[in-house]
Amino acid sequence: MTKRPEEIALMAEAGRLLASVFAFLDRISLHGKSTMQVNDIVDDFIVHELKARPASKGQYGYAYALNSSRNNVVCHGVPSPTEIMQDGDIVNFDITLEKNGFIADSSKTYFVGSVSPSAKRLVQATYEAMWKGIRAVRPGAQLGDIGHAIERHARRSGYSVVRDYCGHGIGRKMHEPPQVLHWGRPKTGLVLREGMVFTIEPMLNEGDHTVQTEDDGWTVVTRDGKLSAQFEHTVAVTRSGVQVLTLRPGERPLN
Repeated sequence: MTKRPEEIALMAEAGRLLASVFAFLDRISLHGKSTMQVNDIVDDFIVHELKARPASKGQYGYAYALNSSRNNVVCHGVPSPTEIMQDGDIVNFDITLEKNGFIADSSKTYFVGSVSPSAKRLVQATYEAMWKGIRAVRPGAQLGDIGHAIERHARRSGYSVVRDYCGHGIGRKMHEPPQVLHWGRPKTGLVLREGMVFTIEPMLNEGDHTVQTEDDGWTVVTRDGKLSAQFEHTVAVTRSGVQVLTLRPGERPLN
């Protein structure tokens, strides 16, 4: 379950490359583009510019380089040439990248054009909740500490935490033990040890936490049709705390 220092160094390189994908996306205007166009742009950038592999392609039979989850889509949204991003949308792009046999995983929720204040508040609270979870990571802490920190911030902000999906260990495989829940009680669950690597990826809903999967078998939406947002980083437990392997250029950790 734990990684050797040389393995974490390779994962950090994959994470650095993945962070550059989001820096590249930051420079693209999303308004009027289809989610499939963004998928194709990201696929080409990872393969040809970064000389890496989009790790989600072929994983569990999935055919694309990213998940695109817009508005009330919680996660696992499938890119489509007919899904056009419009002014006021929020959209999460969840991207995985493999380099030198190791995988990094990260996601970011973007604003398309002019977004409502309520949508902005949800997205900001979700980003903050992710960082609350990251700040709970250190040797000797427990997985319940991460979930509790996230859930407490979500509740105080007026949002619910999706319980059907969670973070996960990661390395040579996209999904490894342990499961990292985004809710929980402090001082419960697996004790964290130096060398563990996993994702923290909370999904917060404007309304109820319940979700449902659409007929395509992938796309997960809020049951009440209200907005959902998500952020994700891959992190490693260090001797003194935590290292964010997918930290983006110019991104500053939140307290």
